[in-house]
Amino acid sequence: MNKPLNTWASKEFYQSIGKLFYAVAAIDKKVRKDEVGKLKEIIKKEWVPVHDTLDEFGTDTAYQIEIIFDWLEDDEQNANEAFLEFQEYKKNHESFFEPPIKKLIWKTADSIASAFSGKNKSELIVLSKLKSIL
Repeated sequence: MNKPLNTWASKEFYQSIGKLFYAVAAIDKKVRKDEVGKLKEIIKKEWVPVHDTLDEFGTDTAYQIEIIFDWLEDDEQNANEAFLEFQEYKKNHESFFEPPIKKLIWKTADSIASAFSGKNKSELIVLSKLKSIL
């Protein structure tokens, strides 16, 4: 799983994953504190160890997930568009999505959706779409 990515590829990779996780959290038109908290917990515990790359500020590139998520939330971006951008990135960079990465993506998305009083219909639909592309 520790396949090296160059810093640019790693940054773009994690930003695309941030878009996906934003889509999962925002698909019901409301990003909740519990969802954000769960995401931050999983990034720190499970995403940071994935690749050993740092951005231009010396921060682990996995934190790009959180940075792009926060930016999309602050800007109130459309969740469906964010999902489509992730889907397009994945299609164009299949080699980055090895089985352990796919498993971690699924685990994180599912945890975000479950973080606030279980999964609602919108979240179940986006998770179903995610499962089909993973």
